[in-house]
Amino acid sequence: MIAIDDAWIARRVVSREEWLAARKAHLRNEKALTRLRDLVAAERRELPWVKLDKTYVFDTLEGKRTLAELFGGNSQLIVHHFMFGPDWEAGCPSCSMEADHAEGAVVHLEHHDVSYVRVSRAPLDRIEAYRRRMGWRARWVSSCGSDFNYDFHVSFTPAQLAEGRVLYNYAWTEGYEELPGLSVFYQDEHGEVYHTYSSYARGNEEVNGAFIYLDITPKGRNETRIMDWVRRHDEYEGMPADGGP
Repeated sequence: MIAIDDAWIARRVVSREEWLAARKAHLRNEKALTRLRDLVAAERRELPWVKLDKTYVFDTLEGKRTLAELFGGNSQLIVHHFMFGPDWEAGCPSCSMEADHAEGAVVHLEHHDVSYVRVSRAPLDRIEAYRRRMGWRARWVSSCGSDFNYDFHVSFTPAQLAEGRVLYNYAWTEGYEELPGLSVFYQDEHGEVYHTYSSYARGNEEVNGAFIYLDITPKGRNETRIMDWVRRHDEYEGMPADGGP
């Protein structure tokens, strides 16, 4: 644990009146950020769509299912591209933290015409074992044997990695076997599926409430490098491995 020294605290302590003046000044920026977030969200909803002509098939607990069949009666679908490679023993810790947050949101999404599913290249049996360990309930399917992860630029072939860079987050960057993302799809009344949005890397931060909570504390995220403090929820010191958050 990193402490805040007394000298640092002394420099920060002021009267209630001085604090209120500083807080009101900061509130102006917070309100500007809220308005900008609303503007960005509206702009996002106006982005054009791309009709999917390829059929993607996934391994699910109910058998083989297409992307269209994952909508489950809703017209909108959010896919969490969860980093879990075919040979990995466990899922990515940072993706796991995002999944912890989604667990409580899914019931609200499903009652607002939005389905949610996690997709990974790990085989279904490994996915299920890890899901049970984490105590999660949200639907999770395997894209093993499918082009889905590659087409949405969250998994990369050995040949791509050998080139030293991959196309990720709409730019060429250093390559890794698996990277995180969120993708959104829409299905019309004729069953046609459209890709409406994808975000990657730090673009996914707003769905992680722990970040926002930490951002309002004095120490903030307290990182040496991005997300170096994140652990699976059963791996923090003193936490029992009880299969639940």
